[in-house]
Amino acid sequence: MKAIADTGFLVAFANRGDKHHAWAVSVAQNITEPLLTCEAVLSETTFHLSDAALVLEMIEQGLIKLAFNAEKHLPQLNEFAHRYADRSPDFADLCLVRMSELYPKHSVITVDGDFRVYRRNKRELIPLICPKGV
Repeated sequence: MKAIADTGFLVAFANRGDKHHAWAVSVAQNITEPLLTCEAVLSETTFHLSDAALVLEMIEQGLIKLAFNAEKHLPQLNEFAHRYADRSPDFADLCLVRMSELYPKHSVITVDGDFRVYRRNKRELIPLICPKGV
């Protein structure tokens, strides 16, 4: 499976108490290569889990791979920030929208309903893997 990991998925996967844990574990069973992500997602995940070592272990074990340098995409990120200002997107979301443009064969794994509103390449739906009802 080629995919991009959002914070909510990583938190749900690692936290047995998360309401999406069972869903995240079932999705993880289909992962055959590292999930792409960005540093902003890793920072958010560390914050929510209160466990930097666990997040680093996800990288070391090959569950996730850093695949984005925000500095190289500032004009696009700024454009997204303005386009979606009414939704108050966080920096990680902006990076993942851009990553979806850069990796068009990758779905975004998320529990964030805002990704149903965000578009890549201005009008294109972002392919998502998310729990029912999100």
